[in-house]
Amino acid sequence: MESLTITLGEHVFDALAAGPVDGEFVLLLHGYPEFADCWTEELTALGAAGYRAVAVDQRGYSPGARPTEIADYVVASLVSDALGFADSQGADRFHLICHDWGGIVGWALAGAHSDRLKSFSVLATPHPQALHAAVTSSQDQYDRVGYVRFFRSGVGPAEEALLGDNAARLAAAYGGAVSEELVARNVKRFSEPGALTAALSWYRAVPTDDLNIEAGRVTAPTLYIWGSEDKALGRLAAETTKDWVDGPYQFVELPGASHWLPEESADKVIPLLLDHLATHKG
Repeated sequence: MESLTITLGEHVFDALAAGPVDGEFVLLLHGYPEFADCWTEELTALGAAGYRAVAVDQRGYSPGARPTEIADYVVASLVSDALGFADSQGADRFHLICHDWGGIVGWALAGAHSDRLKSFSVLATPHPQALHAAVTSSQDQYDRVGYVRFFRSGVGPAEEALLGDNAARLAAAYGGAVSEELVARNVKRFSEPGALTAALSWYRAVPTDDLNIEAGRVTAPTLYIWGSEDKALGRLAAETTKDWVDGPYQFVELPGASHWLPEESADKVIPLLLDHLATHKG
């Protein structure tokens, strides 16, 4: 595993990389509350398979890329960052793998720039418009994303609630599905001044509480993996995501799996990813 920095304009991003530098480029985008190292097992496997895999601590998560204005965290800027990460590594076309909020960024990127993608793989996160429809039509999905409304209610209360009592509420968010070592490392990083507020700015920059995030139809070959026990993202949005993909599409439900698929279910996720990427190489 290598540590990298990627400079885009005034921002410097921390990243992890594995695999030969001349391998097909794979970009991995993490979610909340995670960092690039949530992908450690996937990076190792991709590198061993000959890919050049890079996972980045995204905007707000990298100390050197932590603007203070909420407007700096709109989805369009996050998509621009992702394209910039690929450009910085000389990758005109690339494989994209995403989880949670990284999936929102991935769907938006794939909808607008499918021509840049050899393949698209997303863990947990349905298409944003499928999620929006579910939030507005299903009481179950509306209730599941109550935390989003809390995060968006203003700067301060959410940070205090999550970091109070030695960050007990933040640590509990992982539901025991992530190793204690990684949880402790995440808590330490989110306890840095401004770090948690920057991460929550992703939510606060969304225009509406009902998560109406713009994302178009996708033609890139898409693999969507969803855990049946995901507490945040329910079945309705997962099963209707297919309506937003015009290209080759594979939906895989992992029975009994939670939201934290990169960490908890790497043994099941990695073979699916490798097969998907191998099918759409070149």
